[in-house]
Amino acid sequence: MIGLVLNAFGNGLCITSNMGSGVWTAAAVNLNMWLGVNVGTMLFVFGVANALTNLILIKKIDIKRFVAEVLYILFFSYFVDIFTNLLTMAGVQHLPMLVRTLISFSGVACFCIAISLYQRANIVMHPNDDTTNILRFLYLKGNSTAAQIIDFIPPILIVVVAFVATHSIYAVNIGTLFSILLNGILIAESDKLIWPSLKHNFKTEDVQEG
Repeated sequence: MIGLVLNAFGNGLCITSNMGSGVWTAAAVNLNMWLGVNVGTMLFVFGVANALTNLILIKKIDIKRFVAEVLYILFFSYFVDIFTNLLTMAGVQHLPMLVRTLISFSGVACFCIAISLYQRANIVMHPNDDTTNILRFLYLKGNSTAAQIIDFIPPILIVVVAFVATHSIYAVNIGTLFSILLNGILIAESDKLIWPSLKHNFKTEDVQEG
C-alpha cells in the first residue's frame, strides 16, 4: 500500500509539473495525439499487455498474479487522479520552470522508491514493474538498470512511430530524460537506503515450472 500510494503521488508530481512524463505515460499521450485514443484507456491497455507478457516471461499461467496486477492498475489510476487533482488545485503547474523541474525529478525519485519497496515485498505490483522484476532476477542476474533499459524499449519505439506519423513529440521533456537515465540507478540505491531490512522476496521456483 505504501508503494502504491507513493507511486501514484510521484506520477502526480510529474504530471502536474508538466516537465515530462515517464516513458510509458509519454507513449500513451503520443498515441492519443496520433490515434485519438484516451490516455487512461491506453495506460490500462499497456498494463494488461504487461500482465500478459509477465505470464510469458515466467513460463506459466498464473491467474492470481494476472488478476492482482490488473486490479493494481485500477487502484493506481484512481490514486494518480486524486493526487493530480490535488496538486493542480495547489497550483504546482504555475510555479517557475526551475521549481517544476525539481518537482518532476522528485516525482521520479518517489515512484522509484515505490518500485523498490513493492518489488522487494513481491506481493502485488504494477505489471510493468513486475516485468522489470522478472527480467532482473530471471534473465539479468539482478541488474536493475539493465532491466529498466530493456523495459523502456517498447514505449520509446511507440513514441518514435507516433512521431513519424504526426511529426510531433508530446509529454517528453527533461523529466522523461531523467527517468530514462536514472530509474534503474534510483531503484538500486533505494534497495540499499530505503528500508534496507526489507529484502527481495523474488523466488525463481515460484515462477518457473520444473
